[in-house]
Amino acid sequence: MKSITINGSQRESVGKKATKALRNAGKVPCVLYGGDKPVHFSAEAKSFKPLVFTPDVFTATIELDGTTYSAVLQDIQFHPVNDSILHVDFYQLFDDKAVTMEIPVKLTGTSPGVLNGGSLRFTNRKLKVKALPAKLPDFISADISGLKIGNKLFITELANDDYSFLHPDNTVVVQVRTSRNAVKEEETEEEVAAE
Repeated sequence: MKSITINGSQRESVGKKATKALRNAGKVPCVLYGGDKPVHFSAEAKSFKPLVFTPDVFTATIELDGTTYSAVLQDIQFHPVNDSILHVDFYQLFDDKAVTMEIPVKLTGTSPGVLNGGSLRFTNRKLKVKALPAKLPDFISADISGLKIGNKLFITELANDDYSFLHPDNTVVVQVRTSRNAVKEEETEEEVAAE
């Protein structure tokens, strides 16, 4: 999994006044959980852009005054009006401890049902996965080349030994539904045979 480095500095005071002063200076207050005790730090707001405003998932390498932590983004709070980042929570990663993350799903192949006029419903664009940090994938690949009109791709068909899904087995990731301009697939197969 790809990683992004965030340089920050530890916070001495953790109050409303100190937090407001940080935000006015263009910095974001952050907390790193998962270790022996929470680590409070701040970092430049612009350093979070490649981590937050992307469909991809990254781990974060946080460098604080010479100490390096490996972490994942756990929670983020935005300003309700101007969408600036108000606060970020990170969760520390350990090589021997499994972590839960939402991983994006990428579709591969071309569905014959869509070519015949069906509509593709991509309901679960991210899936919750539990795995060791070293085995976390960048994305989950879902092959839709076998989906005809009315077919569904279930989460059980994406199973992998490296990670486990935290969804029920009957979760539908993607499906092809019939639409008004859909052509019956039997007809198109007969037309191909006639040619």
